[in-house]
Amino acid sequence: MTDQRTSPPGPATAPLARRNPVAKLGAALLFTLPLVVTLDPVTPAIALAVELIALPFFGVRPSVLARRVWPLLIAAFGVLVSMVLFAAERTGDLLFAAGPLDVTTGVLASATGLILRIFAVALPGIVVFTTTDPTDLADALVQNARAPERFAIGALAAFRLLPLLGQEWRMLGLARRARGIDTGRNPAVFASTAFALLVGALRRGVRLAVAMDARGFDSGLPRTHARVQRLTRADLALLGICALVPAGILALTIALGQFRPIIG
Repeated sequence: MTDQRTSPPGPATAPLARRNPVAKLGAALLFTLPLVVTLDPVTPAIALAVELIALPFFGVRPSVLARRVWPLLIAAFGVLVSMVLFAAERTGDLLFAAGPLDVTTGVLASATGLILRIFAVALPGIVVFTTTDPTDLADALVQNARAPERFAIGALAAFRLLPLLGQEWRMLGLARRARGIDTGRNPAVFASTAFALLVGALRRGVRLAVAMDARGFDSGLPRTHARVQRLTRADLALLGICALVPAGILALTIALGQFRPIIG
């Protein structure tokens, strides 16, 4: 039975969701790499618009995307507060003053650029892992990217075991309540529970590593694969498109006179 907590929620019949996992991972990297060379808000804004347009082709539902991106909202709020409080350059027109802080259009433009860049860089990765089965990803990494089998299978096992951490946290809390220990907002209780969870995770990791060694994952001998992953022409086309589109976005930003390189 497929674990609903780790299986991709997007429809497997979506055209881009069917692509090779390594191709999707490489496409996400190629698309987001040019975004880290600029400081302007125009480049990530255009890239984010392109990503949102492509979402239906991956079969990602808006409700699923909202559940995956909410941590980015916290990061965006932290960036905004940090820029308003600690920005070294406060160029542009003064919007309002809050004590010693001058909030200018330049500060808000820089904060907006960083926030848009966070979403534009993170969204492709979220989409890839949302539409990719972890087992298929591990198989593709070994067969197509020539990743070490020990690393790929270990990463797959870690990903599969992540939901157990939440279950164990709840079990530890219930066990402490059964012994009459308050598990409310006491920092000491929280720290001890987190330490117990860490110890349990390390023990499980050691047992898993021993089991993998016993099954010969680090033997160095050639292995066969039950699920063959192939790179098709459609996968190569996806990689090519994701290399050309960001180049076109950068060219458009330069043509509009909004390009602000990080260096120079």
